[in-house]
Amino acid sequence: MNLGELKVGQSAIITAVNGQKALRGHLLDMGLTPRTCVKVSAKAPMGDPIELSLRGYRLTLRLEDAANIEIEPQVNISCTGRCSECASNVKHKHS
Repeated sequence: MNLGELKVGQSAIITAVNGQKALRGHLLDMGLTPRTCVKVSAKAPMGDPIELSLRGYRLTLRLEDAANIEIEPQVNISCTGRCSECASNVKHKHS
């Protein structure tokens, strides 16, 4: 599953970041790294771009770029903070 497939309000853990060398580097520089927890905060009226919450900030990303980010959907993500198990900035219950 990729990041662009999440619905508003859903959260996931990034498992891999793909794409051409420059694009991959840009995504990683923006904090979209493996083991980071992200949540889709909003979508534009036509569905593209999407707004993500991660690492204590919000990021807007085009669906074309979001398709390069592989994720594992998560449930029970409850509040912001620091999760030592997955090294993300969101506290949640690990299944």
